[in-house]
Amino acid sequence: MKSLVIHTPDWVKDAVFYQVFPDRFAFSPLVPKPLNLEAWDAPPTAHGYKGGDLLGVLEHLDHIASLGCNAIYLNPIFQSGSNHRYHTHDYLQVDPMLGGNAALRQLLDAAHARGIRVILDGVFNHASRGFLQFHDILENGPDSAYLDWFHIEQFPLRPYSEKEPPGYKTWWGYPALPKFNTNSIAVREYLWSVAEYWIKFGIDGWRLDVPNEIDDDEFWREFRRRVKAANPEAYLVGEIWDAAERWLQGDQFDATMNYVFTRLVTGFFGGASLNHPELSKCGLKDTVALTASEFADGIQGLLDAYPWEVTLAEFNLLDSHDTPRFITSVNGDDSAYRLATLFQMTFPGAPCIYYGSEVGLEGGQDPDCRKGMPWDTGAWDEDRLAFTRAAVALREAVPALRRGRYRPLVARGLTFGFERHLETQGSWAVVLLNADTRLHDFQLAGLTDGVYHDYFSKRGYLVRNGTVVVDGVPPRSGAVLVKDA
Repeated sequence: MKSLVIHTPDWVKDAVFYQVFPDRFAFSPLVPKPLNLEAWDAPPTAHGYKGGDLLGVLEHLDHIASLGCNAIYLNPIFQSGSNHRYHTHDYLQVDPMLGGNAALRQLLDAAHARGIRVILDGVFNHASRGFLQFHDILENGPDSAYLDWFHIEQFPLRPYSEKEPPGYKTWWGYPALPKFNTNSIAVREYLWSVAEYWIKFGIDGWRLDVPNEIDDDEFWREFRRRVKAANPEAYLVGEIWDAAERWLQGDQFDATMNYVFTRLVTGFFGGASLNHPELSKCGLKDTVALTASEFADGIQGLLDAYPWEVTLAEFNLLDSHDTPRFITSVNGDDSAYRLATLFQMTFPGAPCIYYGSEVGLEGGQDPDCRKGMPWDTGAWDEDRLAFTRAAVALREAVPALRRGRYRPLVARGLTFGFERHLETQGSWAVVLLNADTRLHDFQLAGLTDGVYHDYFSKRGYLVRNGTVVVDGVPPRSGAVLVKDA
């Protein structure tokens, strides 16, 4: 069998994403709202709304762009009876509380005018009790015209019972989330047409929610064919928390949300500060403190798992709406945030910043990780914001950090170093990370000769015969040596 030539969207290799949870990011007075909203600064609840919307995102594109982010990942935006909108009522209508389809049009146009791409969250494994075709089954029982759209097991259905089985297959036992029957031709065509519709509308790709639970490679192959026919450079990234080789052969997804990366980075840079009670509540529960050698082995295993074209498009995140905030996962250790962010911005793949983490927003597991974005800048951690901006700017300034090959250099104790090189553009960078609590020197060999400068301290280093000593890297900090042209 002839192997596929794998191609991932070219723009993703230069992307830095910013993840927005729409109900919690920004509230525009131009979008009418219902009256029973939570106070913006009050602790978030599982079911309450704060009233963020898409025009609020548009009105704060300056902030996103000021970070250096050139892509946005929006959590679900379609009409729904939940603040997170994973309970979809209508896949062709943006929720009116978010501003409707017109607000998405405005946001896309404004973002694209700035060179910012936008991908949407696609929830195609399950719908909601309010989804028209499922509601028809609730109303008409065995006589419904849509009986084959879901996995109906027994009538009468009990969609709101807390004690009796609902009578249909659900997502993880939640009666609010009936699972689609994707063996149905009608369902398949419907979901594929939804994917096509929004790509043609102008979105730049899909983040696919729990796609492994549609255990059907041909469904996803056709999904890819339809999307790529509409826009060959559309990005398809699947939410798969573990090894994902099956879906990354060039015929299904371009990449995954790289939670393997998240566990490794949290374990190494968080180390003794790990907040195990919070981590245990989510898919990061297996995170443990790592030595540099263990971290290096994990990173190399990750790099070896996928083709290089896929690695350059992997969605590398520190936290998300499904995990505690990174800073909470490490019990407030700011040095862990800085080290992890520096590694994230210098490692192959597309980094993603979860809204608010850059200004010091904290939070445990859902719903606490979904707080309202603080727009009172007096509450911001300005040092953390400045460091985040500097780390993103570093990635933008050095081509090797976006597209260059990766080569490990050192992994000893709690010190770790690697090289990125892109010879076609004459770009080399050496990244040195000291996760220890004492100062360390780095003795390096095998480098390309020339003059290097530390991007942050501006200190110069001369590499002769491939060797150099970088002395005095302070505890819990890093250095990035960039070779002069």
